Amino acid sequence: MTTPESTAIPPRAASAVDEKAPEAGRGVDLTLLGVAIAGVSFSAPLIAATAAPALAIAFWRNAMAVGVLSPVALWRHRGELRRMGRRALGLSALAGLVLAAHFGMWLPSLNMTSVATSTALCTTTPIWTTLILRLRGHRPPRLVWGGTALAVVGVLILTGIDLSTDSRALVGDALALGAGLAAAVYMLLGSEVRRTATTTAYTFVCYTTTAVALLCACLVSGSALAGYDGETWLKIAALTVAAQLLGHSLLNRVVRGLGPSTTSTAILLETPGAALIAGLWLGQTPPAAAYPALLVILGGLALVILSDRRR
Repeated sequence: MTTPESTAIPPRAASAVDEKAPEAGRGVDLTLLGVAIAGVSFSAPLIAATAAPALAIAFWRNAMAVGVLSPVALWRHRGELRRMGRRALGLSALAGLVLAAHFGMWLPSLNMTSVATSTALCTTTPIWTTLILRLRGHRPPRLVWGGTALAVVGVLILTGIDLSTDSRALVGDALALGAGLAAAVYMLLGSEVRRTATTTAYTFVCYTTTAVALLCACLVSGSALAGYDGETWLKIAALTVAAQLLGHSLLNRVVRGLGPSTTSTAILLETPGAALIAGLWLGQTPPAAAYPALLVILGGLALVILSDRRR
């Protein structure tokens, strides 16, 4: 017969188990991060193939996500919503407003400046994330700065950046840059809320706020919210599943374990991912720079992850 002492894990073995547990959790987070990046990479090709106003598409992808989450959040996870507290609820709603601002600035910028310039400026998110963390008293290691810079260079290799002196284009450039900053704030707010709140509770409050804000933007701008054909609705539904539920929601899931620096840097992979998907699905030949750009971004992300592991 065994005794409690005979079944106890030896100190060294217990230490090994404790070390393996975080590594296993990190492996799961990195896998989910890969799925999230694949999901958001479908965003641009699906938007390009959908015959609906950009702001309306942004509204419906959030509204449909709320529709999917509502039965789960309000029935199975209603206790988590009650336990969030005022601070978590307020930060979740603020994150939703910031996400709406991100969509509201980036999508119009695509019609005011070149797509390449808009993409390059919008993907400055990890730079803003690192700067904000520094202003809050954190001291990101040199590897984080170097990895972030390298990843942004990868995006520039693919998209290029051609700042114009045209006043309309300059406004578009400013909007795209603001969208990148908004995405960084959204990521940091999500990281803060996820310290105490579950993914389901946070995303439900966040997406609901985003949908309401975007609905107001559509009504003010006069964007048509209905009257689409069946194929358009199917594409919007596909965008909701891929970019919103598998993309943003999983990013909100992993940001707690991986941190905002790693997560925001990984989002840069969306640019070459979207180019490759557009090539396979829409028949748009990926630019020759897509493959080296992908390798450069992966190199930058590896440096950020390595720095985080050292800490």
